[in-house]
Amino acid sequence: MGSAIDPRRPDDGPAGSPARDRAGDPEARPVPGRPQVLLAQPRGFCAGVQRAVEIVERALDLHGAPVYVFHEIVHNGHVVAALRARGAEFVDDLRDVPCGAVTVFSAHGVARAVEMAARERGLQVIDATCPLVAKVHQQAERHVGQGRVLVVIGHAGHDEVVGTLGRVDGAAHLVGSLDDVAALALPADADIAYVTQTTLSLDDTRALVEALQTRFRHIVGPGTDDICYATQNRQHAVRALAGEVDLLLVVGAPNSSNAQRLREVAAGQGVHARLVTDETGIDPTWLHPGVRVVGLTAGASTPEVLVQRVAARLCALGAGSVRQLPGLQESVVFRLPPALQPLPA
Repeated sequence: MGSAIDPRRPDDGPAGSPARDRAGDPEARPVPGRPQVLLAQPRGFCAGVQRAVEIVERALDLHGAPVYVFHEIVHNGHVVAALRARGAEFVDDLRDVPCGAVTVFSAHGVARAVEMAARERGLQVIDATCPLVAKVHQQAERHVGQGRVLVVIGHAGHDEVVGTLGRVDGAAHLVGSLDDVAALALPADADIAYVTQTTLSLDDTRALVEALQTRFRHIVGPGTDDICYATQNRQHAVRALAGEVDLLLVVGAPNSSNAQRLREVAAGQGVHARLVTDETGIDPTWLHPGVRVVGLTAGASTPEVLVQRVAARLCALGAGSVRQLPGLQESVVFRLPPALQPLPA
């Protein structure tokens, strides 16, 4: 996996290295005969991930190690390793957490049963659920409370989907494909409500919503509005980048839904797209003579330091310049839980 990182540092290299002096220069000009690297904007960490990582860091500062984290705080092994090096302990079963210990719930949210288990063990819980995921939970609970049958659009087994399904009483139905929609054993006149996983492909989600609306006359839901701003922005940036590149690299973990969707979006635009966890995942043969422009982006749980490492590796393999494309500058910031907010000066 490479060396440990500070997950929130913007770069990772000494002055004079490609990671600092070449990556992302908007004025960089192509070098004749050498591939050019174009960086998508925006890319990498979103506000929800930034908040979740900072919650663990501040909990460690405030309470000392160990701080227990239920599941990976975000889906990126480098981030998890960096926090583990500081004293975070990651668990998949609350029975592995000592009674009364400080415990952080991941950005993906948790089921009610997990909250109940934490209370029974007297855990000091700090909830790092992304506010946009929490909004989906509230929608699901409201719809079921109003007597509607809930359909969740998402990927089976993903931590966020498991949490959403576990927020409601009674049956809920999960669909991840058009075949799943067709197989729903529900009457056409049923009162249906749907919510979506926040990290899905816009195009795939739109197709599933349209299929649900065709099957069921009485259906309500958010359209594609549940897909978070960061997911949408990064997918739009990849679409804009796709027409300019011969190869697109997405930096992200294999279990990162938003990173996988970026790769799929690029492939859907007819671009050869690869997912790499870091610079060690690059195959030098990818930069064959037919590749003149390489696109580079990152999922919302990928720290910028990894993008810079990948850019530096591409330069070492012969890329002549790295240029950041113009794009949306995100300004969303989510507040920390009150217990972790700094005291006023």
